[in-house]
Amino acid sequence: MSEDRQFVPLNISIMTVSDTRTEENDKSGLKLKSLLEEAGHRMAEKVIVVDDCYQIRADVSKWIADSSVQVVITTGGTGLTGRDGTPEAVQPLLDKVIDGFGEMFRVLSYETIGTSTLQSRALAGVANGTFIFCLPGSTGACMDGWSKLIAAQLDYRTRPCNLVELLPRLLEK
Repeated sequence: MSEDRQFVPLNISIMTVSDTRTEENDKSGLKLKSLLEEAGHRMAEKVIVVDDCYQIRADVSKWIADSSVQVVITTGGTGLTGRDGTPEAVQPLLDKVIDGFGEMFRVLSYETIGTSTLQSRALAGVANGTFIFCLPGSTGACMDGWSKLIAAQLDYRTRPCNLVELLPRLLEK
């Protein structure tokens, strides 16, 4: 952390992808909301959508088109079952994939869940100047993804570099 820089709060939207969760039992989405607010960021919107490629794309596309939303975080739908389609829904929307995110997430997750981490298709990228992170649906995975990767990169004080300082340059031609 750099003491000569001030924290820059971002507007972050959260999407829980699930066929069964409600606002009352959405532990992962609520945990992400709590973590981002504790860090000093603002929640722009939180939704729960069914595991449907087109519903996921519709909501993520709405946030990508909204210049006031700088970050989107999804939780759920990153596994291997027939209903898990978050990466397939989100990846076509991305201008650039942040390959290192999924790689690092699986390395860090290995410390907790061992080889089961190979079932995770965590993904991140940039679309229309918006950072997008797709995390697994477990609360532990959301906490690890946020605290071990995302939080520091969404903090302008992180040195030698962070994603916040890239925001003004994402739409360069």
